Amino acid sequence: MAAAFRPDIQGLRALAVGGVVAYHFGLTALPGGFAGVDIFFVISGWLISTHLMREIAESGRLDLWRFYARRARRLLPAALFVILATLAAGYFILAPQEQTLYSRGAMFASAYTINLWLLRWSFDYFAADAASNPFIHFWSLSVEEQFYLAWPALLLLAAWLRPGRRTAAAVIGVASLASLAACLWLTSAAPAWAFYFSPLRAWEFAAGGLATLAPVAFLRWRPGLLSALGWLGLALIAAAYLLLSENLPFPGWRALLPVAGTVLVLLSGASAEQTGRPAQQRTGWQAFAPATALSLPPLQWIGTLSYSLYLWHWPVIVYAGMLVPDLSVPQRLGCGVLALSLSVFTYHLIENPARRGAWLAAGARALIPAAALTGAGVAVAYANAHLAARNIDTAQRGIEQAAEKPSIVRATDKSCLLDFHTVTPKPCVFGAANAAHTIVLFGDSHADHWSTPLVEAAKRNDTKVITYLKSSCRASRLSTFNAVLKRDYTECDAWREQAISDIIRRKPRLVVISEFSIGNLIRDMPAAGRAAEIARWQAGLRSTLQAFSQAGVETAVIRDTPINASFADSCVARALWWREAPSPHCDTPRTEAANDSTAAAERAVVYSVPDTRYIDLTDRFCDPTACHVVISGQLAFRDRHHLATAFAETLEGPLEGALF
Repeated sequence: MAAAFRPDIQGLRALAVGGVVAYHFGLTALPGGFAGVDIFFVISGWLISTHLMREIAESGRLDLWRFYARRARRLLPAALFVILATLAAGYFILAPQEQTLYSRGAMFASAYTINLWLLRWSFDYFAADAASNPFIHFWSLSVEEQFYLAWPALLLLAAWLRPGRRTAAAVIGVASLASLAACLWLTSAAPAWAFYFSPLRAWEFAAGGLATLAPVAFLRWRPGLLSALGWLGLALIAAAYLLLSENLPFPGWRALLPVAGTVLVLLSGASAEQTGRPAQQRTGWQAFAPATALSLPPLQWIGTLSYSLYLWHWPVIVYAGMLVPDLSVPQRLGCGVLALSLSVFTYHLIENPARRGAWLAAGARALIPAAALTGAGVAVAYANAHLAARNIDTAQRGIEQAAEKPSIVRATDKSCLLDFHTVTPKPCVFGAANAAHTIVLFGDSHADHWSTPLVEAAKRNDTKVITYLKSSCRASRLSTFNAVLKRDYTECDAWREQAISDIIRRKPRLVVISEFSIGNLIRDMPAAGRAAEIARWQAGLRSTLQAFSQAGVETAVIRDTPINASFADSCVARALWWREAPSPHCDTPRTEAANDSTAAAERAVVYSVPDTRYIDLTDRFCDPTACHVVISGQLAFRDRHHLATAFAETLEGPLEGALF
């Protein structure tokens, strides 16, 4: 295996970081750009396995101290610099509560264990609130460093069992298959573990390691096949970028696309390298090999900066999105230029000097400053978390408490709002058992946030409330896709039918329905797709209402609350920290927030079904031009679209008037 510099690998790094940056910067044409991280994993497995197996073959041993010193010189200085700079910028941008939380993330990032911290919180990489975490991208570096801890031991085990390629291939193959099998299983059973836990990502690194043992010499004299393999690999990478998305389960078997593609490109480049000709001097079939295209100067330049660019791009776009919530295309391009400029600075003044410095390169002496830097990073992040906690004043604390206060249903019994997997309805009763009347609250979490004012209003009218609630499950008979489960939400359909039957058997005086507006899900669809989805949803809503109407049960549908452009609690807390008024910075134009056209379609369905009424309290949140997150001095929403419970309590009077 050639020890020389591989321009095609540098070009692959450019493709990898380009995909990740494009995805994070909102380039919808590459919805699977996040798979660039998987390309990095395979490249790391290839390079590290090449170096380690060569050292084992030549000396029969490994100098682990020197190996880890090289890794520390390569990765640690630039990473720590970006962590500290991100913390410093966060002091001026993030609210104190956010500074406290994300400083803990910085602490774990400094120690290359942030993937485990994210696992503890079951943090979804693709969730909307992930866009506020400026350190979440360090998860992949943590996985890589943890791989470096275990991989040398595995290769030494293979050499101890029986020196040679076959034994090494067998040991790596067994480890890779075990990791892949567990990853395939847990991608659906426990997605966060499959995504973040390094042993479940090890198969991707191992694929690169196995590729170094492939007998590629015969390809040297088959340039046509050589080119075909490489272009097939690039096609698989392109397919991953174009066909994958955050709505599909990942990694799982879909990660085989970028992994297999990268392996093929690496094999093609390794075979071409053995011809002894630089990429620029190849002719015939060799000139059409991917290695030639990947050696183009722009890709070489981006590949050289890829590590620093990966470190910088995410905090730049996160902080920019906080300062300007709806970034335009030119603004996003400006963020890209800024991230690239910071990458050039970091590479030339920190990353490259640390890697090439003669004193640090000698033996394992780099481990001492590396340990000191790691400790310093952890200490600074820890201190920053405590400093930020001291800056949480009464107003900030009030916002935090308002956002955290649960509804009466969740405060009484969290399981009354069913999780994704539970199918059997759980009716929960609020109010006197001998009350004269009964009403039912039916729907998803957007029905739950009305529970507090509804229960209080019912008590004053000698009425008890029975709830039938399930997370992300509409009362409308509409089969939907669950973004967390990454599949059709069949549990919702089963639960809904059982709940409707149970409610009809109870013969309540009234059924109150509220649900997450379909308008929030279809706003980015083409016009034709929106119309079809609205029609499908109207049919589902009409079916539910008719089931109750035909059973002689009256129904009231509460129009859904507006959806805000940003998380209300975080936005208001930041505005207070910046000494600014929350309005208009945190408010959203009514045309974007209120879903007026969807509400009109909903109202038409409700008015078409006997014994059904429509309750619209939107004017409590919105004026003709904007919807507000702070109303009469109170936080109105606890996130983008759920009512803050304290504010919901103020709507008890209007709700009572509409219902009773």
